[in-house]
Amino acid sequence: LHERVDRANVMIKIPATMEGLPAISAMIAEGRSVNVTLIFSPERHQAVMEAYISGLEQLATDPNANLSRVASVASFFISRVDTEVDERLGGNGHNLHGTAAIAQGRVAYTNFRNAFSGPRWEALAARGARVQRPLWASTGTKNPSYSDVLYVDELIGPHTVNTVPEPTLDAFLDHGSSARTVDRDLAETSAILDRLSEANIDLDDVAEKLEREGLASFEASFDEAIAALVEKAG
Repeated sequence: LHERVDRANVMIKIPATMEGLPAISAMIAEGRSVNVTLIFSPERHQAVMEAYISGLEQLATDPNANLSRVASVASFFISRVDTEVDERLGGNGHNLHGTAAIAQGRVAYTNFRNAFSGPRWEALAARGARVQRPLWASTGTKNPSYSDVLYVDELIGPHTVNTVPEPTLDAFLDHGSSARTVDRDLAETSAILDRLSEANIDLDDVAEKLEREGLASFEASFDEAIAALVEKAG
């Protein structure tokens, strides 16, 4: 499919499941650009970054390979996490409502900065390799009691991408803030995650549930697309 499309700016979307990680490395090793999607935890995000870097290292074994042509984003889903966590908190969440997603995003960004630094990465960067950018997905605010730019304002920083719905973009242009926020208040971020754990919120279980739901949605969309093509061809 990538070859048939034949466009340099095309990214092949691969879910960040455990089964998808080897496929990510393989695609990168072939010099193909990838959008890794359905990331719901910093731990899985770290595995995704490792898959990307490992793929680049395989590609770099070819002395003629152009690493600068490979691009990738790691799509970390935001608002869905808060929706699920808030539901689990129920009425006992107090000031923890609406905090989990941004806290996880900030941890993921810290991990991103660590992954793309040091001798291992510098060797690839010297060959022209580009960082795998964190992409904040699902950033429209679901809860009307939250700021309509919450998931934009609080995750701004270098190398990040935010795929905003049009109403959220309009709101940000009207009253959003463009200050760097993604790596501030890290001590508070850690404290929030500790308090969520004390409230018996299992973020690993949250991530697993959201991944299952995301995969089911992707499968349904794929089946609908195939059915439409079959109908059109027939």
